[in-house]
Amino acid sequence: MAARDSQDRGGKPLGLARLEQDSTPSLIARQLREAIASGQFAPGQQLLETSLAQTLGVSRGPLREAMQRLTQEGLLISHRNRGLFVMDLDEATVRDTYLARSAVERAAVEHLIDRGRNGEAVVLIELAGRMEEFRGDPSSDDVSLLDLAFHEKLVELSGSPQLQRMHRTLLTQVRMCLTNMQATYESIDHRVKEHRMLADAIIAGDAERAVTLLREHMDDGMRRLLGDGSV
Repeated sequence: MAARDSQDRGGKPLGLARLEQDSTPSLIARQLREAIASGQFAPGQQLLETSLAQTLGVSRGPLREAMQRLTQEGLLISHRNRGLFVMDLDEATVRDTYLARSAVERAAVEHLIDRGRNGEAVVLIELAGRMEEFRGDPSSDDVSLLDLAFHEKLVELSGSPQLQRMHRTLLTQVRMCLTNMQATYESIDHRVKEHRMLADAIIAGDAERAVTLLREHMDDGMRRLLGDGSV
């Protein structure tokens, strides 16, 4: 008896439907993530399905599917009989986000140094230096994007696909945090110094110092988000 082929006589895989490269719900979800990350939708804000559908020029079906995806990602929170709301940056959420972020980035720092890739971290110095271009506007969105790019590159340098995947799942929440702490920077100097010191420790292969600086950097971020309370 001949083995069953995975394709039908027309050459198409059996039981599989053709996929669109980018479905409408995917495009909508991407726009909503960007709006949440950039602060266009504030933490805790309610999203109204009808007005969103009108604004985006889409039907409510794909919009509902997109919003469901963001609910599964934790970016939208469903309150029974009230609707969908952007996740709030309350103390518990901030602490949990930074707990996860710190764990991933610490592992990345230690792994890239263990692998002897610390010399490649010179690119982090360049990213930190580019923040100085915004000396006249330390609360600029562009500074936050460079901040995020610095940490993305740090994790990328680890060479670990799993750490990179884990970090990507946190990016929207991290960017929300960076967006909401922008106004706390009166000068660019502190932000640049923190990133340069961390990069220098990584380049030097000093894992202990790099991890300490990373922890202090994360603690500073939490303080800015939570106010002057203790971390």
